[in-house]
Amino acid sequence: MNAPINHNALATVSDSSNAVMGFGNANSFELMQRAAKLLANSTLVPAQYRQFNEKKRGSEIDLIENPSAIANCVVALNMAQRMKADPLMVMQNLYVVEGRPSWSSQWIIAAINGCGRFSPLRFELTDLGAKEVEYTVVEWVDRQRVNKKLKTTIRNWQCVAWAIELATGDRVDSPKVSMEMAVKEGWYGKNGSKWQTMEEVMLRYRTASFFGKLYAPELLMGMQSVEEVQDILTMQPDGSVYVPGKPEVSMPQAKPATGHDSVTTVDQSTGEIHNTEPEAKPAQAIDPADNPEAGADASNAEDKTDIAPAKAKRAASEPGAMATEGERKFIINRVRSAGKDLAELITAAGLEGLKVDLSDLTKDGFIALKDQLPKSA
Repeated sequence: MNAPINHNALATVSDSSNAVMGFGNANSFELMQRAAKLLANSTLVPAQYRQFNEKKRGSEIDLIENPSAIANCVVALNMAQRMKADPLMVMQNLYVVEGRPSWSSQWIIAAINGCGRFSPLRFELTDLGAKEVEYTVVEWVDRQRVNKKLKTTIRNWQCVAWAIELATGDRVDSPKVSMEMAVKEGWYGKNGSKWQTMEEVMLRYRTASFFGKLYAPELLMGMQSVEEVQDILTMQPDGSVYVPGKPEVSMPQAKPATGHDSVTTVDQSTGEIHNTEPEAKPAQAIDPADNPEAGADASNAEDKTDIAPAKAKRAASEPGAMATEGERKFIINRVRSAGKDLAELITAAGLEGLKVDLSDLTKDGFIALKDQLPKSA
């Protein structure tokens, strides 16, 4: 005789097999996590999605667990699902620059070409001739941001990205982007900027991004291109990042020293930050006859007044000064965003013996590591 059919079991299997990745119900969420775990164990995805990343220390290789890997994969899978794109393609073209997710410009062009709403994207370059352009740079004076105006002469190329809208047959154009705009916006003058060496490529990339944000914003999901993010971020001397458009917070001024707390000073020529001992306030004259204990304290204060300037001078000029927390975070964040191996970077900089957490990093070591970092595009 045939065994009785368990209809509840069949219903469970049917529901599970029809589950779609997402956050709507338990089955969908479980399926998304299973897919995320599979991708996190792959070596073909970028480092931020891998559950374990290799860290080389000389001939030894350590596996460092990435606690955010599964969550990052879930976010990437959700984005791919909403955009109807391949998850691996999204992972390979989604970059994180100083904590900001952004798309590669090649992916933006590919997404516009493949969306089915436009003809393939085309670019129109125009040579407007040589032009002298005034631009503004930021300098630090007395620990305050100061804008300084300079002039430079450029070959003023102008670019427009355009395509034919298939539904109407109309031509749609992006905003015009020129080398004059690149200089005035501060993109051209950044350290290692590709606008100085690959202007035609950068013009095409920027107009493609503008085109996508105007005519197909759902493809980009509100995110900028990686080149845009790199152009607008400005690194501060202490390793923090300045983002135009956000409220500025003035750097705290040093308060008069009341004890032996160190005072932070900025070297305006190099941008380096030093911690020095403050000069003690001159003690008021106290008659020991009126208060013997107070008289003894005043005598000690006078001795410290003579010693404090010498200590401050030694602290400011002492070789092997330690790097600040901001400088250590700057190196770690830049290495992480560039997908580089910190241990290899340390070896390339000739800093064998330096701890991977950079707890013993000096000012000289910071400069050596910074010189090894890839230049921003």
